[in-house]
Amino acid sequence: MRKLLAFVLILNLSACAELQEVVNQLPENTTGISNAEIASGLREALDQGIDKQVSKLSLKDGYFKNELVKILLPEELQKVDKALRDIGLGNLADEGLKVLNRAAEDAVGEATPIFVDAVKGITFNDAKNILLGDNRAATTYLENRTQTSLYNKFHPVINESFSKVGADAIWENLINKYNAIPFTADVNPDLTDYVTGEALKGVYKMIAVEEQEIRTKISSRSTDLLRKVFALQD
Repeated sequence: MRKLLAFVLILNLSACAELQEVVNQLPENTTGISNAEIASGLREALDQGIDKQVSKLSLKDGYFKNELVKILLPEELQKVDKALRDIGLGNLADEGLKVLNRAAEDAVGEATPIFVDAVKGITFNDAKNILLGDNRAATTYLENRTQTSLYNKFHPVINESFSKVGADAIWENLINKYNAIPFTADVNPDLTDYVTGEALKGVYKMIAVEEQEIRTKISSRSTDLLRKVFALQD
């Protein structure tokens, strides 16, 4: 009798496992919303973040007057900034900081097509993991899939922008003046690489801002689809 009961129990457990596998593969879930709608809702949320937040960064002062993403000096140049201000060259130091941000603003226009391609590629499995993830899960998805491509796009644009906005000349002047100050160690940082990295951080930070708004504030869900999909994570 014990063997028979054990056999029946094993059979039932096996049947339950198979049933669960079938349920997991169903095209529709029991919440009244399809897998396709969930994926579309996540794409819409990311598109909204790109449109509302990333596009702002490409405008004049998009970085420079946004304290969330403003590009500050790398550590090795902070001593340059302080030394120049100490000898009365604060205006020159301010201009040097501004042109770094101008170069980043120039580069952001290259981001949108790369983001659009990444957003189009979201599958239902991606969407399910993003929807049930933390408040930055969608941003992390984009970051993982676009960071290398964006760096490769941003770097030459920022390099060219340095010439266009005069950053190369300004920083050559700044660094030469600093290096001429007695008893200072010469500096020669790779500003293009630094600004490219900081520009990327700013892009993802602003997408994350929009994602958190949509996840935490019902009023930020501007379409029926967004309200329907993100209700699942509330």
